[in-house]
Amino acid sequence: MGGFLLESLLVMSLRLANFVLLIIHVMKVLIDVKDSKAEFVMELLNSLSFVKTQPLTHTKAQFLKELKGAVEEVTLAKQGKLKLQSAKGFLNEL
Repeated sequence: MGGFLLESLLVMSLRLANFVLLIIHVMKVLIDVKDSKAEFVMELLNSLSFVKTQPLTHTKAQFLKELKGAVEEVTLAKQGKLKLQSAKGFLNEL
């Protein structure tokens, strides 16, 4: 249904203008899967023509997890829900 609507809008837009700038958004999803089910899940996802998979190494997955935590801390700090340590206090700990 969504594809048909998009094609219809594109055809109508082409009739109204010489060109159309089309921006397509792609959602990225990171999922945790038990090792025992990983092969099944990858096979299932790869069978879907609209899904592109890219397995992550443990190191990259850990980095993304830590980065997400850091972003959440910054968000909480900006909202005043978390008090961050001062730069001076941080340097004194070193």
